[in-house]
Amino acid sequence: MSAPEETAGRGRLLTGVTWAVILLGLWLWGRGITDGSGIGSAPTTGDVAAVGRPLGVPLPPAHAPIAGVAPKSVEIPSLGVEAPVVSRGLDAEGAIEPPSFDTPQTVGWYGDGTRPGAEGPALLVGHVDTETKPAVFYGLSAARPGAKVDVTRTDGTVAEFTIDDVQVLTRARFDARKAYGPRKDGRAELRLITCGGTYDQKSHSYTANVVVSAYLTAEKGAAKAA
Repeated sequence: MSAPEETAGRGRLLTGVTWAVILLGLWLWGRGITDGSGIGSAPTTGDVAAVGRPLGVPLPPAHAPIAGVAPKSVEIPSLGVEAPVVSRGLDAEGAIEPPSFDTPQTVGWYGDGTRPGAEGPALLVGHVDTETKPAVFYGLSAARPGAKVDVTRTDGTVAEFTIDDVQVLTRARFDARKAYGPRKDGRAELRLITCGGTYDQKSHSYTANVVVSAYLTAEKGAAKAA
């Protein structure tokens, strides 16, 4: 791959998620939030193409927040996702640094934010694809309310989350509060974010972001055997 081609490839990997998380940086800056104790089928397009919570889908009660612990890996059985998680910070432009384009099957966690299990939304971002193949969150838009998300934490415990909302937010009207803010006060929540919509060849970016919301429903005492 030539230098210009490589640059374009990196742009495809990073731009969609980076654009959304720049807004995260601005949102965090505006709220003064820096306490960490506490991005299948292609996505649809539209202003807000929301799966939401279909009628008749029963959801379990929320589990009370637990001690927040840094994540080690994340598993979404319904999507066949099982991936390591690495801590990422904000870059000079206020965006979360996504996982390296050399490791597109890795998920990034905003390490200065909420730790999974603690009250508030913990943020996980991942690439949707590379120039040649799907990446870790390629099927994220196929997630459905009621599906489980297991976050194995560095102390060996597993925080089990249940998906309650799936939305595709366009870049034109991206609402940072809707994407990153808590859905219900007092809950431990999780956000899974990746690129969505369609890929624009001119700007080397996607037109939207897929935002999956989940909330804590159980705590398991030990991680599954490797």
